[in-house]
Amino acid sequence: MTDTKALGEQAIRAIDDRRAALIKLSLSIHGEPEIGYQERKSAAKLTEFLEANGFAVQRKYKDLETSYRGDAAGKAKGTTVAILTEYDALPDIGHACGHNLIAMMGTAAAIGVRAVLDELPGRLAAIGTPAEEGGGGKVALVRAGAFADVDVAMMCHPSSRTLAGRTSLASNRVDVEFFGKAAHAAAQPDKGINALDGVIQTFNNVNAMRQQLRPEARIHGIITNGGSAANIIPEYAMAKFSVRALDRRYQQEVLKRFIACAEGAAAATGTKLKVTVHENSGYENMVPSQPLAERWAAHMRAMGQTVQVTVDEHRDRGRGHAGALHALPRCRRDARGPRERALRGEGPRARRDRRARRSVVAGARPRRLRGAAQARRGQGQGLSGRASRRRSAAGSRG
Repeated sequence: MTDTKALGEQAIRAIDDRRAALIKLSLSIHGEPEIGYQERKSAAKLTEFLEANGFAVQRKYKDLETSYRGDAAGKAKGTTVAILTEYDALPDIGHACGHNLIAMMGTAAAIGVRAVLDELPGRLAAIGTPAEEGGGGKVALVRAGAFADVDVAMMCHPSSRTLAGRTSLASNRVDVEFFGKAAHAAAQPDKGINALDGVIQTFNNVNAMRQQLRPEARIHGIITNGGSAANIIPEYAMAKFSVRALDRRYQQEVLKRFIACAEGAAAATGTKLKVTVHENSGYENMVPSQPLAERWAAHMRAMGQTVQVTVDEHRDRGRGHAGALHALPRCRRDARGPRERALRGEGPRARRDRRARRSVVAGARPRRLRGAAQARRGQGQGLSGRASRRRSAAGSRG
């Protein structure tokens, strides 16, 4: 019989032995932020780290340039567990969402599992998922079959509190573009068609619609192009929106109503309208795997960490990994450090906080294969059957 306690301690030692290197990896990714689908340096750093620790790495996994997959096999066939990482930054403000920490924690957990995998059945896949911030990297990977052989997927996200799981909203990113006719705003205003008016009226229409939306629905946007000079009527204007709701069905209804708001604005202003719904950012609402969440929480508490009860407050944004969840069981954890600023990455000084480092590295430890093996043996809890059913359901949805 496998001594899972001894293996767990061995996995923790493997992570602790690489503590300094893991922190250096996180700070290096933080210091060179790259936006979605351009994370070439970050992907290179992560794949080199995995290769140096015993993984067979596929770069450009499923033809996505900045995706990767590192594989390791146990002593016999069994469950395939995927540990996911994110490493893209936000435009202009860098790693304010702490994806460099997600990359470090996922890599640390994978290394801990790899250190004991020779004593366990099953396979481990460390999968790098690019472009979470609106680019829908995981959606693209799901559609390409990247999770076809995966039974369970796991990921850890930094937060202001430690939760074993939580929900998130279904969402879409939408661009609206209005085309008008330029004219001098003072000399010949009657000759122009104001594209910016179309954008502004869209915001007004959305604000009027909010009263009739369910409380958990969200529509928010920014104007990215509103003209170039105050005395010239803009012939082109553009805005970017995010449309979210608690479940995918209602989210699609809200999306249709949003598009109607833009169409009404175009009709009222005499402009022409182009609406682009970014399908790769069409995130499903997230439904965590409760058995996996409970197992992770038990390991965290055994290590002296405080884990709050999973909340369902519907205030989290749409998550890129929710699409993967609808294809297979998934556990997403939010790990809290001593300082929210340090974990969320708001400034290099905060990120160097030593206590924050300890908590973040600790967040990776329970994700060793001890939990994965329990998940495999938890077929009595219906995990493998649930994986098959959800993949079938995903396939039927096309």
